[in-house]
Amino acid sequence: MELDSKKILKTLNLNKIWIPIILGLGIVLYLFISDPDLTPSSLGLIYKAKFRYILLTILTIFVRDLGYIYRIRTLTNKSLNWVSSFYVIVLWEFASAVTPSVVGGTAIAVFILLKENIKLGKSLAYVMLTAIFDNLFFVIAAPIALLGVDGTLFPTSTALETKLGKSLQFIFWLSYVLITLYTFMMSFALFVRPRFFKWLLLKFTNIRFLRKWRYAAQQHGNDILLASKALRGQRFAYWLKISLATIFIWSARYIILNLFIAAYVSLDFQEHIAIFGKHILMWVTMLISPTPGSSGTAEFFFKQFYTGLLNEYTLVTGIMWRGFTYYLYLILGAIFLPKWIKKVFFNKKAG
Repeated sequence: MELDSKKILKTLNLNKIWIPIILGLGIVLYLFISDPDLTPSSLGLIYKAKFRYILLTILTIFVRDLGYIYRIRTLTNKSLNWVSSFYVIVLWEFASAVTPSVVGGTAIAVFILLKENIKLGKSLAYVMLTAIFDNLFFVIAAPIALLGVDGTLFPTSTALETKLGKSLQFIFWLSYVLITLYTFMMSFALFVRPRFFKWLLLKFTNIRFLRKWRYAAQQHGNDILLASKALRGQRFAYWLKISLATIFIWSARYIILNLFIAAYVSLDFQEHIAIFGKHILMWVTMLISPTPGSSGTAEFFFKQFYTGLLNEYTLVTGIMWRGFTYYLYLILGAIFLPKWIKKVFFNKKAG
């Protein structure tokens, strides 16, 4: 993987935070104008939230991020200290927030780890491994979500909603198939036959109209070999800790929305399960979004999935959910990116 420091720092440019903010607010404004049930007084409903659920939400976000920090320390065999782990997670989340979901922040994450003194092979391995474990959670959890709730996952109450629901189902299954194929391919390449995978890439790009990607394929094949070598010899406890941390992180991430909704609407156990399941399905569809951090896309999908439950509270709940789970990391990135750049570039030079 060729890492251009200037190009990556340009991607992490703080000026880019305005793009997802404008996209997100634009969609919210569109939904606000196009829905006759939403009025200026809808925003005033934010104060009707049950305070205990807001506190629980904040606590869950904090604990979830501790889970992320613990996982990256475990992945790196504690090569990162707690402070460096914090910077890695905050900047990784920030990178994901300012790049399209379909692209992701892989190269940026590798760059961040390199600057934290993790060698290239290991940096590649840890980033690839994180992607594989995160995707495996989706691959396993999504069918459980479909089986665990009744047939109300996609909107079907009107003819227009039925048509939209079918479109959402198509997007979901397209995302799910692509994620499953990618996860299987990367797992096979990383753990089973890395050399065969490289040979396959080179063979595939030997086709005339694909030859322009041959160099990139060779580089990717080399990356896989480096990453695979870096992961050899890890014990069972290593994989168990990462697996449990991944389940905890993503479960906490989804429960946050349950808590936000419970702050406004009384829910029974079955409704909590339905919210959790819909969130998993919504997240899978968001993974192929072309916008930075699924900005705009997430707000639109949220309304389609949850307006029947939330009614007049849809707008305020959607804004709070995105505020605490997405825009928060734009703010944290704006605060800690300059500090991290000073830490890894200028402090080292001074030393």
